[in-house]
Amino acid sequence: MKITKYAQSCVLLETKDKKILIDPGYLLLDDVTLKSWLDVDIILVTHKHGDHCDDKSINEIMKNKKVKLYTTNEVVKNHPDISPTKIIKQGDIIKLADIKIEVVKAVHGYVPLLKGRSVIENVGYIVDDGENRAYQTSDTLCFENDYKCDILFIPVCNHGLVMGAFDASLFAKETDAKLVIPIHYDNPRFPTNLKDVEKEFKKQELKYKFLKTKESIDV
Repeated sequence: MKITKYAQSCVLLETKDKKILIDPGYLLLDDVTLKSWLDVDIILVTHKHGDHCDDKSINEIMKNKKVKLYTTNEVVKNHPDISPTKIIKQGDIIKLADIKIEVVKAVHGYVPLLKGRSVIENVGYIVDDGENRAYQTSDTLCFENDYKCDILFIPVCNHGLVMGAFDASLFAKETDAKLVIPIHYDNPRFPTNLKDVEKEFKKQELKYKFLKTKESIDV
């Protein structure tokens, strides 16, 4: 599996046969980035916020009629300009060729700063290509679960929205992830101390890697 990280929580997963784009949002978006997304097979959107769901980009990608888009009912209601292939919910399983995608729980934090824009329906995705299980948690607080994965994409900016360094490190430890990739720290409105993240991840003896925007790795 090849992984490319883009701004905030956007990641591109490339398996042997499919390219799966998760949460293409507006942050740090440019023409070069959008062009690199035009040949994807699947788009997964976790929730309605614009840093995870950019209508213009999604519609440009979906000019290719073979592209499949999966997201929640709340996203569709708040982004009427996009047309998903299927509306999904927590507990669903998407099967495409040799790919299995599990739709899992996510709990978005609420703070007064986002009054009127709280997320009611939020999901994460575990993408299993038969060799690796890659778990994109979405914007979530820590919660009890038994999800296991090989690669974990986990938010770390805190601010009442998502997990911070301490709880993200414990959540990651419980997933048994072989590689942890921090996400959701690119928005200047919610500054993140990445040194604290490293400190807590090292305490839990996690194997982790910070990826720059547009940086790729093979796992």
